Amino acid sequence: MSHPSRLSTVSTVDQIHDRIEAALPGATIDVQGGGGHFTIAVQASQFEGKNTLARQRLVYRAIKDLMAGNDAPVHAVDKLETTTPPA
Repeated sequence: MSHPSRLSTVSTVDQIHDRIEAALPGATIDVQGGGGHFTIAVQASQFEGKNTLARQRLVYRAIKDLMAGNDAPVHAVDKLETTTPPA
């Protein structure tokens, strides 16, 4: 059985964006790509004081359902940039 999000008319780029936005409210998010491969840049105040791995885990946790299963719409995140807003 397919995951409900995979039946949506919303594009995968939009789904990625929406899930990250829900997990990190107020973040600036840029998602590019298609064909299962994506580049994601997220700037969020929630990253303050966190190392790179902890920042990336927050993003991956937000999109994990889009990466699960054989028919997952997200096959790979080719580049993930996580930064904090300028002071």
